Amino acid sequence: MELAVGQYTRRGPIQAMGMICPLLKGSGVATVVISFFLCTYYNVIMTWDLFYMVNTFRSELPWFHCRENDSRCQESVWTNSSMNASSLSEGVRAPSEDYFINRVLERSDGLEHPGGMRWELFGLLIFAWILVYLCIFKGVRVTGKIVYFTALFPYVVLLILLVRGCTLPGASLGIDYFIKPRWELLLQPTVWVNAAAQNFNSLGVAFGSLIAMASYNKFDNNIVKDVLSVFIADAFTSIIAGFAIFSVLGHIAFTQNKDITNVVTDGPGLVFVVYPEVFRSMPAPQLWAFLFFFMILCLGIDSQFAMVEVVITTIQDSFGPLVKKYLKRKEALVAVVCFISFLCGLPNITQGGIYFFKLIDKFAAGVSLMYIAFFEVIAIVWIYGAGRLADNVEEMTGARPHKVIVFCWYFLSPLLILVCHCAVGEGGSSLLLIMGLLSGDLDLQYDTV
Repeated sequence: MELAVGQYTRRGPIQAMGMICPLLKGSGVATVVISFFLCTYYNVIMTWDLFYMVNTFRSELPWFHCRENDSRCQESVWTNSSMNASSLSEGVRAPSEDYFINRVLERSDGLEHPGGMRWELFGLLIFAWILVYLCIFKGVRVTGKIVYFTALFPYVVLLILLVRGCTLPGASLGIDYFIKPRWELLLQPTVWVNAAAQNFNSLGVAFGSLIAMASYNKFDNNIVKDVLSVFIADAFTSIIAGFAIFSVLGHIAFTQNKDITNVVTDGPGLVFVVYPEVFRSMPAPQLWAFLFFFMILCLGIDSQFAMVEVVITTIQDSFGPLVKKYLKRKEALVAVVCFISFLCGLPNITQGGIYFFKLIDKFAAGVSLMYIAFFEVIAIVWIYGAGRLADNVEEMTGARPHKVIVFCWYFLSPLLILVCHCAVGEGGSSLLLIMGLLSGDLDLQYDTV
């Protein structure tokens, strides 16, 4: 639906929604605002990743051992079978968790204690934004060529990690947990909400990036083929990544003599705390760690491309004459957007930045996303009309979408979005989140990356 709107209107999210349904043009504005918020803090994850990459060149990976005179960190959390998950809740940390909290973040006691700037992260954040700028300043065509590497190289590393993970002792525990269905969980609304959130984030739905990127397509481009390709690639990647990740989690559960459910986590906790531990049991751990974090960098840069491009496309569509008058060239516009995003991201790399990061992540890319998706669907398929959109697709490609797709546009999509949003009481969880952040009692638990 979003690809069809972008390709037909040849505009970014705001102008496209204004042409389709002026009444709900605000849904297009909201997607751009969300993408801008994501631009400001998503590169912070890349900054953490670069920090780990730099430290893989050491003779020994620093997150394998506790710091000297640190009573809260115990290496036996990972090696002693008598330790269990309850130990962590009592204040005992594994070396990798302690490294992330106290060395990478230098985490303060709460949101009200921002602390000082993390100057190492400051320099790496500048470097991350320079990478983004160099990849997109020449426009979408050059970015597309770069994506050939940044999108394909992670598959190579992922397959290597998959093979290695499956050969580790205990890998079958994680794989069995991954593929064995637990039908009773289908009755829990949060399972469906998490599944919807995963698809929204992996496909980029309601972030404006699909509309922005499709606006650069040729008018007669076969978007049906594009949709099928993206869908198949996304599903294949999720399955392969699932096997690669859960085989490692199974190995960690085996070595710790824990149940797999006490090991499974998500978000930055998985990338920067749990997964790095598997390199302990691998030969040449520095090499494996570097490949893993370089893979994460490639994946993150791809996502950052799309979000920055949403903002740039919107500015060009809305203020094209002013941009040409004062900035002259697109390269200058890209530099301005990157610089402003960099400045807005600085609070995330203070010692209390993780609390600010979690707050923005929760409300910018979580709570608001379902609202935007719902009103976007209403604007396009109910007000503009799914039938008219199907006519537009036929005009562009020569083939009309199947009736099942039109039915999904009309009824299934808005219904599922509404059900997913209503299934979880966001108000209570949001209040608890804010209270936890302000009190400093909210531990390192993440919902999404």
